[in-house]
Amino acid sequence: MRKPRLKVLPEIALLIFIAFQLQSCATNPVTGKSQLMLLSKDQEIAMGAQSDPEIVAAFGRYNNEDIQKFINDKGQEMARVSHQPNLKYEFKVLDSPVVNAFALPGGYVYFTRGILAHFNNEAEFAGVLGHEIGHITARHSAQQYSRQMLAQAGLMAGVIFSKDFRQYAGLAQQGMGLLFLKFGRDAESESDRLGVEYSTKIGYDAHEMADFFSTLKRLSDQSGQSIPTFLSTHPDPADRHNKVDQLASQWQQKVPESGFDVKRNDYLRMIDGLVYGEDPRQGYVESNAFYHPELKFQFPVPSGWQVNNLPSQVQMAPKDGKALMLLSLAAGNDPSQAADAMLQQYQLSQLSRRNETVNGLRAVSVLAEQANEQTQQVVSILAYLIEYEGRIYQILGMSNKPDFNAYTGIFQQTMQGFKKLTDPSKINVKPEHIRIERIENNTNLKAALQAAGVPSNRHEELAILNGMELSQPLSRGMLIKVVEK
Repeated sequence: MRKPRLKVLPEIALLIFIAFQLQSCATNPVTGKSQLMLLSKDQEIAMGAQSDPEIVAAFGRYNNEDIQKFINDKGQEMARVSHQPNLKYEFKVLDSPVVNAFALPGGYVYFTRGILAHFNNEAEFAGVLGHEIGHITARHSAQQYSRQMLAQAGLMAGVIFSKDFRQYAGLAQQGMGLLFLKFGRDAESESDRLGVEYSTKIGYDAHEMADFFSTLKRLSDQSGQSIPTFLSTHPDPADRHNKVDQLASQWQQKVPESGFDVKRNDYLRMIDGLVYGEDPRQGYVESNAFYHPELKFQFPVPSGWQVNNLPSQVQMAPKDGKALMLLSLAAGNDPSQAADAMLQQYQLSQLSRRNETVNGLRAVSVLAEQANEQTQQVVSILAYLIEYEGRIYQILGMSNKPDFNAYTGIFQQTMQGFKKLTDPSKINVKPEHIRIERIENNTNLKAALQAAGVPSNRHEELAILNGMELSQPLSRGMLIKVVEK
């Protein structure tokens, strides 16, 4: 019985492939070549429009009218010289310290304040702006989606015709999703080329784009944090730097400009006062405790656990990833009503429920489970719904059922430690800001940082922030970045 199935499978997969090819070929706006596209342009726009509010809700907007106007003006100017000038583009600044920029299909481009802090001139910004617009104009998201759907179509043929394959279909589809999750190296190289082209066409020196990639590599090496998507798929940053440099020289010969702008001082003056790093007013961790100065609450954080603080929720997890805690606002007018809504929202099976008092606050605790039919695993969940200052806070602790008993005490310690924040020293905290300083005498960066009172353990961090080496000579009148509260 198996042999006919194995014989039919490639035939069916081929028919599916041909059907996709016949129905879904489109001309790429950048290359002019016909490519497999399972998404129409209208569908791309709809995907971006649907995802944009979720991105903004997850990160929050950074409110600075001058910076937002600059990014929008330059973005719209560049869009007009792109391969898809008729798209309705939107350019937004996200309130995140993470150094990143990214684009959604349909014309949505985002810069974090973290990456804006690390640009040292307008030309660096313009190169990355062009790179992200390039992902949109070359329809890289549509190509990525098409490859993923085609791979899944082949998998579905296997599911239909092969009983042995069926049990692995879920895992295989997950693998294909991960395989096509990031833009490939070819797409990133194409966006590099488009970034050079577009930034040159609006009058910027694209050689600066190459230098910024070196800054990102130094940042990654120094901090150990994940590097942005536009760097991560290239294993050799030095080779990439050279290629972008060569492209910049080639495009400057094609474009009839008398000169190409860098605009270092203009950019630095614009970001003077930019919030740098984590903004403690939105919540911060100190000595194994999480404090939220604006909402005035605190709770203990398990020792060694990592914390990810987003506008919509606080995420906590041990390094091995075997458990997870989430704090967020809950729907409902009281803890009991909020518990009902939570059970329905996450389709949980309630095992027990108790009325609680947490540091004088009315609360409900719920023990529940959720069965995953695909993985045949059961997730155990402890939840506390706590009423405080007119809001219901929901803290969930979860792990696979075999591990749950090991984490129950840890979950309870955090949940029962939720309380009002009253310590003025924890409430009246301020974030660090970028301050632009003018060099008064010829010196080097290290001496200038020492003179500005920057601690020695932050010298390398500030060198990367300035895109310089500590030994770099500085002449009188130059501007540099320092940070202060």
